[in-house]
Amino acid sequence: MTPFTLGTMRALDSPAQMAAVLEAAVQAGIRHLETAPAYGPAEVFLGEALQRLERRDPALRRQLVLTSKLLPGCSLEQGQAQLRALLARLASPQLDNLAVHGLNTPEHLDWALRGDGRDLLAWAEAEGLVGQLGFSSHGATPLIEQALASGRFGFCSLHLHLFDRERLPLARAALAGGIGVMAISPADKGGRLYDPPPELLADCAPFHPLELAYRFLLDQGISTLTLGAAQPGDLAWAAALLADPGGEGGCGRFSPEDSGPPSAPAASGLPPAAASGGGDGRGSAAAAPEAAQPAAGAAADAVDRLAFRPAGRRGAGGPGDGLCGAAPVQTPGTALVPAAEAARPAIPSGDSGAGDPFAGLAVAAAASREGPWLGPEQRAALARLEAAGRGRLAESRCGQCRQCLPCPNEVPIPALLRLRNLAVGHGMVPFASERYSLIGRAGHWWEQLDASACLRCGDCLPRCPLQLPIPDLLADTHRRLAAPPRRRLWG
Repeated sequence: MTPFTLGTMRALDSPAQMAAVLEAAVQAGIRHLETAPAYGPAEVFLGEALQRLERRDPALRRQLVLTSKLLPGCSLEQGQAQLRALLARLASPQLDNLAVHGLNTPEHLDWALRGDGRDLLAWAEAEGLVGQLGFSSHGATPLIEQALASGRFGFCSLHLHLFDRERLPLARAALAGGIGVMAISPADKGGRLYDPPPELLADCAPFHPLELAYRFLLDQGISTLTLGAAQPGDLAWAAALLADPGGEGGCGRFSPEDSGPPSAPAASGLPPAAASGGGDGRGSAAAAPEAAQPAAGAAADAVDRLAFRPAGRRGAGGPGDGLCGAAPVQTPGTALVPAAEAARPAIPSGDSGAGDPFAGLAVAAAASREGPWLGPEQRAALARLEAAGRGRLAESRCGQCRQCLPCPNEVPIPALLRLRNLAVGHGMVPFASERYSLIGRAGHWWEQLDASACLRCGDCLPRCPLQLPIPDLLADTHRRLAAPPRRRLWG
């Protein structure tokens, strides 16, 4: 499993756009592709691009690991028809990985473990249509704990971000138990880090915030990070890190005045179009995919096709050692333990306080393995990032300990104050406002109540170890972030 995954939810304008993005991804060393029927024409476009790749380079096509997803709630017969149609769109007889798309509610989990979903997943395995089963979730931490502990899933896709670490303990436990973990959209959902505000650029200098976010997650051992690329230039940071994982070549050095992506290193094999882009990190239109031949060397000669491989600690001699850097190659003669047979993790409690986007970043980084992803300079930058956020927030900083919960009015206090932390602490107002405006509009994919639902009952106040004036901070959050609603990417 390569450190980066190509997410196909954004290259939706034309088949040529998808083909250009796919070409740039494989040349950068990416071998895992993620798609879904819910992504509009993505599967059709990707299927056409994969057929073209198959005709041109069958060996390279065989190296690609393909994941798609089905929404929960359908009947067995509906799910069977959906899976067959999905495979037809992708022009593939089998999926390497099938995920339940959005296992977000207790009803979804019950469907997957005891209802028609259980029968659908068992049928898909028995028919040889899928190699491994998993789930993605935007749901509550306790729900994800139950799903991981069920023993049914071999991989999961979770919100794991530099600025939202609530689920990192779950991810570590899952990895320890042989369950692969994919981080959902660290560039976008992690804070729109491809378009950072000046404060954040200054806080992270001499590194770009997106590079630090990628390095932080990979250093934590996360199996793979999704990149929702709309054009080849969106892959520039991934290409740079894969070509220079330790940063010896200076791929991460930049000045705060230059917020764009790096120039793609020559070793990445990216065509020139992939290295171009504006200040938001999103490149210009790509050249035709036939313009360059893929750099398909040792970087993916032996990618395991059926399982996410947890990223092992470098030098630990574990099965994941090969995931570090641009050559995720399985050691010859070794075999991965099938995910369904792996020992399941002891899942930690969700109320661990691990969601604080500022507190302990440097400590967490120092506690993780020494390896290519985080060196002394990046760790020092993370410490400066934390200090800058603490300085701006002063005594109003929410520590994300979650002891204010449960709220009698079901206000998601930590989630709301986390957005305030980002807006005040690092100037991430556009991102925080965007996420805040989606509250109550995205169904089970996001929170239902915003800060205006606080009735100032004071129930939370005695439980806050920092003695924060929580109702006042919630009111301030609403004043800062409430804005006219924006359209979601889909749905």
